[in-house]
Amino acid sequence: MAVESRFVVIRQGVEVETFMDKKAADEYDKMLDMADNLSEMFEQAPVELSEPMREELSIYLAQHREEVLIALQAKKAKLVKVDNSKLDVAAVEEKSPTAKIATTKKTAAKKAKPAAKVADDSSDAA
Repeated sequence: MAVESRFVVIRQGVEVETFMDKKAADEYDKMLDMADNLSEMFEQAPVELSEPMREELSIYLAQHREEVLIALQAKKAKLVKVDNSKLDVAAVEEKSPTAKIATTKKTAAKKAKPAAKVADDSSDAA
């Protein structure tokens, strides 16, 4: 016989969601608490929102709390570190016209140097 643990989120006496993981159940419950608080705040706002609209907006904002905190400047955005050693230069050139111009200028400069050197070598011989 198998034993299975389940974690159930219950709101106002109604089973809302069932989870196999306690951490996921706690996070969901916390998100619903935030949505309830936001809904109460919107109820006091000077803007008239229907109850379903208020609920939907509250849940959306609670689900996207990280983005909301960044938008409110209460939290800094995480910087994504890019590994330049794996950067595909051809892909960058195709997407960025300025990168293509810079690369073309570098290529032209590299091609121009040997020509200048040959000109200097011929003047030394004379």
